[in-house]
Amino acid sequence: MRFLRFLSIVCATLFLQNVVAQTAYDSLSIVNAKWNVTEFAPGLTGRTAAFTDLYGGPMYVSIVEVNAKLRRGGIAVSRQMKPLPVLAREHAALAAINGSYYDMKAGNSVCFLKVDDMVLDTTTASEGRLRVTGAVRVRKGKVQILPWNRKIEKGYKKKRGTVLASGPLLVQNGRVADWSMCGESFCTTKHPRSAIALTRDKRVLLIAVDGRAAGKSIGASIPEMAHLARVLGAKTALNLDGGGSTTLYLGGDILNHPTDNKKFDHEGVRSIPNIIYFK
Repeated sequence: MRFLRFLSIVCATLFLQNVVAQTAYDSLSIVNAKWNVTEFAPGLTGRTAAFTDLYGGPMYVSIVEVNAKLRRGGIAVSRQMKPLPVLAREHAALAAINGSYYDMKAGNSVCFLKVDDMVLDTTTASEGRLRVTGAVRVRKGKVQILPWNRKIEKGYKKKRGTVLASGPLLVQNGRVADWSMCGESFCTTKHPRSAIALTRDKRVLLIAVDGRAAGKSIGASIPEMAHLARVLGAKTALNLDGGGSTTLYLGGDILNHPTDNKKFDHEGVRSIPNIIYFK
């Protein structure tokens, strides 16, 4: 029994060591990238870059940088799934990214969702075990990223603002977060990914990494997303729903390449029930 316990600790340690093995080359590639920059409006900037070799392959990264002093955030919720641009326009959003995980048939969030004093959804047991270790809270336009677990969820009593759980946390207090309680395959497999990050100088970063596009963008693992967020300056960062939901919007345009049409273009946008936005 002691040997099995010891073996499980060793395996967990090796897993964590392997998943944080990004290189100095990757860091320099991000810093020295030739970003295509769009100054859309005061306090709102879009950046995109195509990498030939980042984390072992080609990758396309899109970012919206928000000056939180000039732009107000929000979480839009619809009980009817809609394409992200539709939800963005309904809320007069200038920038938006897809939100958290949801039931693709019923259209409800499978993670905790509370709007003011009304709990709309709770985190399912399977989501809690797999990846939900953080949440986004927006109140009076101010965005926060919170740690999250079953105990916090059961005791959450605040009656103002919108809270949407997701995960896992990528970065916490400037350091790589702990993923030992998350699903190993989910963490290590490369997928299209979405994330929100807060920097020390009060900027908000909306990040989308394309995937499932051989020769153009292979996607990222959770450790790679954490590394990317840290290099970009994140103090705190949270992984959002990814895969075919990954969509980043700025001023009426889709910056990344959503995958629902299986083409590397901007048309394959999936219908989703919630978004994080700025206006």
